[in-house]
Amino acid sequence: MEIDKKNLNNIVYSTIRNIYAIWLREIKVFLREKSRLVASLFTPLLWLFIIGSGLGPSTNVSMDGEFNYQIFIFPGIVCMAIIFTSVFYGAYIIWDRKFDFLKSVMVTPVSRDIIFIGKTIGGMTNSMIQVMVLLFIGFLIGIDYTALSLIQILCIAILLSFLLTALGLGLGSYMYSLEGFQMIVSFVVFPLFFLSGALFPLENLPQWLYTLTNADPATYAVDALRISMLGTGNFIFEYDLLILFGFTVAFGLFGIYSFRRMKAV
Repeated sequence: MEIDKKNLNNIVYSTIRNIYAIWLREIKVFLREKSRLVASLFTPLLWLFIIGSGLGPSTNVSMDGEFNYQIFIFPGIVCMAIIFTSVFYGAYIIWDRKFDFLKSVMVTPVSRDIIFIGKTIGGMTNSMIQVMVLLFIGFLIGIDYTALSLIQILCIAILLSFLLTALGLGLGSYMYSLEGFQMIVSFVVFPLFFLSGALFPLENLPQWLYTLTNADPATYAVDALRISMLGTGNFIFEYDLLILFGFTVAFGLFGIYSFRRMKAV
């Protein structure tokens, strides 16, 4: 029994160490390219301040005067940053394959599942750094956070970033060119964002459009964030969390399956 327990502890320690090593490599790459953080924040801020300020006066989305359109779309802008960063993170699989880093990792006695988890957590961390910056900007424009709302926001952001990073890595594992990956991913990220209700309320939509929004995992993330930040939403927070968790498990399994079938060269 003692031997079995010791072996189990060694396995757990080795797994955590391997995941940490892969995560640390991804973070070091991210921190060396500081322009990535600036560039990835540019588009969400452009939508928040240009689209939010420009369309605000011409819309009636004010929720009975409680807040303006710019604040209304802020939860969607947070999701936008996660969507674009996480899904496009799959491109680094293609870069790793081109520079033979992926092959060198694959020949090590580390399971592909561990490699996938390490890379996914690395992509999640990149997204969460952007989320923290955006949350600070949200505070500056008038979003009132509480300790509970911050915990809820972080939980939703972690689930969504894991879900979409797993999706991006899964798609990247099948691709061999950056051009092809970007083309395919464009058909994923834009529907995810535009169907999420980030820019408009879901009430009074045509039935076909409402059905599509319900099939979009980002819809539940936007709604949950809107509940946490603004106290209003179309569903209840627990329902959003449950649906988002289900999508996270499904896309996580898709990513693991894709990684197991992936060719290193």
